[in-house]
Amino acid sequence: MVAPKKTVPAKKTKKKAVSGTSGAKAPAGKRGEVKLLSGGNPQIALGHGDETVQAYIAAMPGWKRAVGELLDRLITRAVPKVTKAVKWNTPLYGLDEPTRFMGFNCTTKYVKVAFFMGAHLDPRPPDTSTQKDVRYLHIRENDKLDEKQFLRWVKEAAKLPGVKM
Repeated sequence: MVAPKKTVPAKKTKKKAVSGTSGAKAPAGKRGEVKLLSGGNPQIALGHGDETVQAYIAAMPGWKRAVGELLDRLITRAVPKVTKAVKWNTPLYGLDEPTRFMGFNCTTKYVKVAFFMGAHLDPRPPDTSTQKDVRYLHIRENDKLDEKQFLRWVKEAAKLPGVKM
C-alpha cells in the first residue's frame, strides 16, 4: 500500500536584486575583457557605428580576427556609405537604420557570413539556411576567400531590400 503524498505549502520568499544587474549595458570596450560565448563569439553590448564593430572584431579569437578585419574592410570598400551596428553579438551592415543586408559572427569551426537576402544573389552564397531568403558563406581557418566574388555579393546585397533589425 502506498502512503498518500503530503502537500507542503510553498514558502513565500522575497526576490533579491542581483548586485550590478540593472539591465543597463556598458558600451563595448568599457568593461575590460570581453566574454567569449559558445564557439568563441564575442559578447559585445548593443551599439551603433564603426567603433562598436571594431570592438567586436578586436575581440574575435585567433585566426578569426584576421577574417573579421578582412570582411569589414571589403564590405566598407564595396559599400562606402555602409552603416554598422552590433546586435545580438553580431556585426551588422546596412544602408540605413534599422535595415541590414548582411552580418557575420564566430562559430567554433568557422566565421559565418550571413547575406539576409542571399537567395536572390547570383550566384548564391554556398551555404543554406532554414530561412528561405538567407544564405551563408562559411570561412574556415585555412580557406582562401575569393575577394572578387565576395565584393560582388556585397555590392549586389546592398542593392536588394534589407531586413529590419
